[in-house]
Amino acid sequence: MRYPELLVPASSLEVLKTAVIFGADAVYIGGEAFGLRAKAKNFSMEEMKEGIAFAHERQVKVYVTANILAHNTDLNGVREYFQELKEIGPDALIIADPGVFDIAKEVCPEIPRHISTQANNTNYGTYLFWYRQGAERVVTARELSLAEIREIRRQIPKDMEIETFIHGAMCISYSGRCLLSNYLTGRDANQGACTHPCRWKYSIVEETRPGEYMPVFENERGTYIFNSKDLCMIEHIPELMESGIDSFKIEGRMKTALYVATVARTYRKAIDDYKESPECYGAHMEWYKEQIANCTYRKFTTGFFFGKPSEETQIYDNNTYLKNYTYLGIVEEKKDDLIRLEQKNKFSVGEEIEIMKPDGTDVTTKVLAIYDSERQAQDSAPHARQILWVKLDREASRYDLLRKREE
Repeated sequence: MRYPELLVPASSLEVLKTAVIFGADAVYIGGEAFGLRAKAKNFSMEEMKEGIAFAHERQVKVYVTANILAHNTDLNGVREYFQELKEIGPDALIIADPGVFDIAKEVCPEIPRHISTQANNTNYGTYLFWYRQGAERVVTARELSLAEIREIRRQIPKDMEIETFIHGAMCISYSGRCLLSNYLTGRDANQGACTHPCRWKYSIVEETRPGEYMPVFENERGTYIFNSKDLCMIEHIPELMESGIDSFKIEGRMKTALYVATVARTYRKAIDDYKESPECYGAHMEWYKEQIANCTYRKFTTGFFFGKPSEETQIYDNNTYLKNYTYLGIVEEKKDDLIRLEQKNKFSVGEEIEIMKPDGTDVTTKVLAIYDSERQAQDSAPHARQILWVKLDREASRYDLLRKREE
């Protein structure tokens, strides 16, 4: 059996550090250009250097996305970008476009090249093609079943790696290649500027009755005609482990540190438990499901892994995220009995909150005192991004996350 890496997304340096601390074997990030999440915070070159150094100190790899479908005007910039990345030394580049792939091969041949899901990798012939070009890994198309992945594994060289999304949002498109955003807003999803029109609620207007909006009922559940449930395979780690996949990939480069910590910690424990024994994995199933339900998500599906999903198993009934916790911040420093953090959401003195630890422990604690950056006492912290010093009645360590349960 191949033991897969856990590959986790990061939208910022803070989230990268969270992913590393909470169990990732590898992290994938985007720079300020040529990735498919232009609206994510993304990384400057200095932040990339710091993030890669932080990860490498802890034996965690960092992959950089460069997976736009490039136009002529992009190519010179791609070349310059890869020259800069050559100096930084990420562990791999994730690429979709053959032209971009060739530039990477020429400019920084020492950096391994992975083929993005955007390249529509649906068969072993495609894998063999990319292997001959020098790719070390190919990401499966979202549309593949586990049976198809197992067949790919049988047909490709042992040293070629398979990466597969196992958790997160799914586009209603083919392997994420969608034209809706470009058509409706002029912002090209395949150039990193998706406006997510698949998540909008739609109505129709009859030509002779302008201004009279009528809801579109695709079925009795509503009008979210392009929406998919979120992928979640936490209950199917055995099938994934036995399929020959080398990298379990989490979707979510626009997600918060709380989401990343929750998902990384849960899948880390599930994978490690299954390695220990199937019985250990089975015994902790309710914990995994409870933990995954603690972060912001849509309803869940197993996608295409067990055959083509039906309308019932893929389309969800509204565009509301389910949310059980609010992210308060990450412990950046400890000094005496105080912890320092950059506050993300409001909390107050006297409230009960939770300390979320990388080892799977969640500790309920009371906020005893809050001080601003000048060490002036505060009753509450209403403004986001304040630097605070906080006193709790339980022990918190550096890189622990603080969260508050929703009422």
